Amino acid sequence: MAADFKYIVVGRGMMGAAAAKHLAKQTGGVAVIGPDEPENRKAHQGVFASHYDEGRITRTVDPDRDWALLANRSIARYAEIEAESGLEFYTEAGCVFVAPAQSDYIANTAKAAASLGVETKVLDEAGLKATFPFFALPDGCEGVFQVKGAGHISPRKLVKAQSIIAEMAGATVVRDYVTAIRDEGGVVAVETSEGRTYTAKKVLLAAGGFSIGENLLPQSVDMSVHGRTVTLFEVSKAQAADFVAMPSLILNAPGIDIYLLPPICYPDGKFYLKIGGDPDDYRLETEAELRAWFRTEGRPAARDYLMAVARRIVPDLRPLSVSTAACAVSHTKGGYPMIGYTSSPRLAVLTGCAGTSAKSSDEIGRLGAELLLEGKIADQGYATDFKAAFR
Repeated sequence: MAADFKYIVVGRGMMGAAAAKHLAKQTGGVAVIGPDEPENRKAHQGVFASHYDEGRITRTVDPDRDWALLANRSIARYAEIEAESGLEFYTEAGCVFVAPAQSDYIANTAKAAASLGVETKVLDEAGLKATFPFFALPDGCEGVFQVKGAGHISPRKLVKAQSIIAEMAGATVVRDYVTAIRDEGGVVAVETSEGRTYTAKKVLLAAGGFSIGENLLPQSVDMSVHGRTVTLFEVSKAQAADFVAMPSLILNAPGIDIYLLPPICYPDGKFYLKIGGDPDDYRLETEAELRAWFRTEGRPAARDYLMAVARRIVPDLRPLSVSTAACAVSHTKGGYPMIGYTSSPRLAVLTGCAGTSAKSSDEIGRLGAELLLEGKIADQGYATDFKAAFR
């Protein structure tokens, strides 16, 4: 049976759009299926994505070398992606990783950065206070500060940039979402919400948390999906200027595990300082629960916790308003993305990115493209094999 396409990527988020781009640059017959951002989130009944936002931390510094390498290789291509697409999505504001002094967390982070040739500064408690006077960090901490090649990206603009390049390279973009995927022996059929069916020789499911949906895979992916609440503090232009030297912050200390981004200008023209890091897990078991979650503003208890932490960490913060948004993260048992085939040699998955992969999405997408093109991921310096697991 003749197929409509050689390859179809299901999911047009950060990883899916990247995979489609890398495929289209190497071969013809590529399609990527995924909807645009809904205009009215609360009324939207389809699927969602977590990239509907303007701020995600980007950095190489990470206590895990594989995650550091994924990020480092992606960040190295940011300038190329911006140049090819004509869209700027990256702000080099720096990033500081803060944890208890002399902890394995700090030691492993510094070691991983050094192994990749990334320049960092290790700051003791006094150094943190002197370098970042706008932060009131817990006593007894030190930090690993990456100045160059770190800061924050607009995930919304990054996805748009990847989609532009994919289309320029010849990929077909289908602005719809997939309701079923079937291996029909020779080709894979992909059905969409608008009642259309597309076929391909191989399909890559890169649907984030929505990869748990029914009728998509022969076996369910073995991962957990959790709702996350992000809190946004609107600040004045004057306060945004006061915080202009503020880097992205990751704080892992007793009783606090959060990330914080400096004030970023959003599409409404206002500046928002963003914090995330729920105090507990909120698991979502089904696609219906996931859709319903994205139509909410998150959990009030998580908002209250994050508001208290933000005011403690940034004591001079004077918000004009406070708002929240719902997000979701997907965790695998191995702690790394799953990039592998299902029981079908024609259907693969690219999912389970642990809520830390926006910065690394171009490299993760490239690995997904390699899986389809070569049938496997060759040894490229990663300790993990990104094996996919199913229930």
